Amino acid sequence: MANKWVYMFDEGDMTMRNLLGGKGANLAEMTKIGLPVPQGFTVTTEACTQYYEDGRQINDEIMAQVMEGVKKMEEINGKKFGDSENPLLVSVRSGARASMPGMMDTILNLGLNDDVVATMIKGNPDPTFERFVYDSYRRFIQMFSDVVMEVGKKYFEQLIDKMKEEKGVKYDVDLTAQDLKTLAEQFKEEYKKQLGTEFPSDPVEQLKLAVEAVFRSWDNPRANVYRRDNDIPYSWGTAVNVMPMVFGNLNDQSGTGVAFTRDPATGEKKIMGEFLINAQGEDVVAGVRTPMPIAQMEQEFPEAYAEFVKVCETLENHYHDMQDMEFTVENRKLYMLQCRNGKRTAPAALKIACDLVDEGHKTEEEAVAMIDPRNLDTLLHPQFDAAELKKATPIGKGLGASPGAACGKVVFTAEDAVAWAERGEKVVLVRLETSPEDITGMKSAQGILTVRGGMTSHAAVVARGMGTCCVSGCGDIIMDEENKKFELAGKTYTEGSEISIDGTTGNIYDGIIPTVDATIAGEFGRVMAWADKYRKLKVRTNADTPADAKKARELGAEGIGLCRTEHMFFEEDRIAAFREMICSDTVEEREEALAKILPYQQGDFEALYEALEGNPVTIRFLDPPLHEFVPTEEAEIEKLAKAKNKSVEEIKAIIDSLHEFNPMMGHRGCRLAVTYPEIAKMQTKAVIRAAINVKKAHPDWTVEPEIMIPLVGDVKELKFVKKVVVETADAEIAAAGIDMKYEVGTMIEIPRAALTADEIAKEAEFFCFGTNDLTQMTFGFSRDDAGKFLDAYYDAKIFESDPFAKLDQTGVGQLMEMAVEKGKKVRPSLHCGICGEHGGDPSSVEFCHKIGLDYVSCSPFRVPIARLAAAQAAIAESRQ
Repeated sequence: MANKWVYMFDEGDMTMRNLLGGKGANLAEMTKIGLPVPQGFTVTTEACTQYYEDGRQINDEIMAQVMEGVKKMEEINGKKFGDSENPLLVSVRSGARASMPGMMDTILNLGLNDDVVATMIKGNPDPTFERFVYDSYRRFIQMFSDVVMEVGKKYFEQLIDKMKEEKGVKYDVDLTAQDLKTLAEQFKEEYKKQLGTEFPSDPVEQLKLAVEAVFRSWDNPRANVYRRDNDIPYSWGTAVNVMPMVFGNLNDQSGTGVAFTRDPATGEKKIMGEFLINAQGEDVVAGVRTPMPIAQMEQEFPEAYAEFVKVCETLENHYHDMQDMEFTVENRKLYMLQCRNGKRTAPAALKIACDLVDEGHKTEEEAVAMIDPRNLDTLLHPQFDAAELKKATPIGKGLGASPGAACGKVVFTAEDAVAWAERGEKVVLVRLETSPEDITGMKSAQGILTVRGGMTSHAAVVARGMGTCCVSGCGDIIMDEENKKFELAGKTYTEGSEISIDGTTGNIYDGIIPTVDATIAGEFGRVMAWADKYRKLKVRTNADTPADAKKARELGAEGIGLCRTEHMFFEEDRIAAFREMICSDTVEEREEALAKILPYQQGDFEALYEALEGNPVTIRFLDPPLHEFVPTEEAEIEKLAKAKNKSVEEIKAIIDSLHEFNPMMGHRGCRLAVTYPEIAKMQTKAVIRAAINVKKAHPDWTVEPEIMIPLVGDVKELKFVKKVVVETADAEIAAAGIDMKYEVGTMIEIPRAALTADEIAKEAEFFCFGTNDLTQMTFGFSRDDAGKFLDAYYDAKIFESDPFAKLDQTGVGQLMEMAVEKGKKVRPSLHCGICGEHGGDPSSVEFCHKIGLDYVSCSPFRVPIARLAAAQAAIAESRQ
């Protein structure tokens, strides 16, 4: 048999997600459990892959199966596609394996043309029916033009706004049948003006073009950005769902809604959603009209509402998770158009997970596995200072669509948001409504404020996913996007005006209100306790100051995996002495300058050991090239010349001599300690003396310093520096007359170190992967410059993600795996960790679990993410 490219809804189920996409698999599952779903078919994700392989063409075999599906749909529904007497109208929707709200395209009312419209109206003399037909027709022309033929939406929106202005009405629903008929004509003229061809009237051609458009939308820029941010592979492709239209815009006995079985913002167990009478689904999601709460539907359509409540219960009991549903009521009868596990905020995710365990829907492991670790970021986000908030009076209120607090300067376009943020300004993006094109601006903004749209509008859904604060649907704003200004509460705000918004309450304030760090609720502790119970990886933090270390400990860090000592050199009282060391001519002069720094370093280390209360601390010795420490300003250079009894010219000559063509591969890391062993001596004394003092103060703590030598590429380098460290440390310990264990290990950040890890493990007592440098050296990319050309790599599909943000498991990962294996063969007690930025990325944490690392180390705020990701990796492995 030829490939099966098309499945009717009654041929699939929820296990076929990879083939049918999430939406298709769930429509099939709802059909299987007897819910009211309009019966259609799904074109598979494999057909999407085939479309790209065939040079972006739908081949005849696929198209033939699509038409076969249409035929079956006609039989089930008793209507004919393209027939003017009894037409079957369809919707065409995308549906990938992973939910991507608003990222790809939908076309409704397909199958209409002038003949069909005329015959439909002739067969039903009711004037409201005529209005409905023209409303559906103008929507179809608008969507088809925008989505399929890529004529911008704005042309059509301008025509609608002009028509409403001429007729003196506020909403689309107030336009008459005649107005909509005129609009449909104007739309077709606009189409012809833009594309130079007539609007296609053949329904079969319309369908083919629409299916192609959905496949094509898998590769549109906004889908590519979303996939990169959410680790969705390009190779998955999207499915296409074709189903008979049910009309929420038929009359006042009809309507459409979007609902969740639990509140997606708080997790509270109650149906939450929005409903619009006489409307189509896009109206609710696009936020063109602000809808009514779902509870009001009970008064309008009691039978449909009662059935809907039952459906909600059925779906939750079936999927054992919070469901996000789209439905339509046509002539008081309920139809389900979609269900999926709902997107939710982090507090809601935790509450729902705990509630589902308490209700017997989930085990602890399942609850841990169902929370997206990246979502936890938002929990740790700022809120307004309560005292300051009390003093402030809101100037307006919208819907609290995505929690958190944000303040900043107003910008009106996504491009401006990006540009201002790059200059270091904090901005709030204010839009009439956001669309998927705005995604980069939404990422750059502190918060998002929209005039239109509900809790399920694009702005709300995307902001919740990104953890960005958002207030939507503030209808009191008088917006003038073209001139970049808006009015609210009698005041005009222009670009650069300062406002604050509260994504939890929906309040909007004039000016800047100070924010405070978030506090964490009880469910967080409960879920984290489960995560800690199942994970095998330890989680440490990268911290250079006691304050960072303390924050990380509060968030569950079990030690410091990386303390960068150079950050301590830049403080006012130490940098002068360090600069003197750099400009010294003899070892004695250098030692004299370093002796001034020693007490400061020792004090720093003591404070860190105190903050960690006996948990392990890994201290990395000096890593950056020396030129980073020298003065650039004239006054500073003069000060240094005076201190060293040298002329300004001599100092400038020394500074120039430190300049390197490629400093990242230059005189840095252990190479500094080879040239100037006295630096390693001073740092060792500071580490060991600090440890001895803290151990004396707290005899019950385990204080065992871990000294890490950076950038080793050859075992002989490590041997040389280790000898300096061990001699100095042993002398200090002997002089103190105390027993103290310490370890000397190395960073693995040069590919050669991974390749010769068995040699290096003879000297190193632990390995820590510095994956920022290891990625840089393996790819030969400078991480400071790669951003300039990586976009071209994403566009060309050479890369799907930034290798500095998401670990390259194939190349860099292979080096890591090899190093662990070779190292542990030689030294079974060798402990291994990772301390690059990758330590807080969930997919990278999973990889670290797989290759048998002992710990991951990440920045303090990512510690909970790493704890959860480590637990998920262990749970996933145990299920295999």
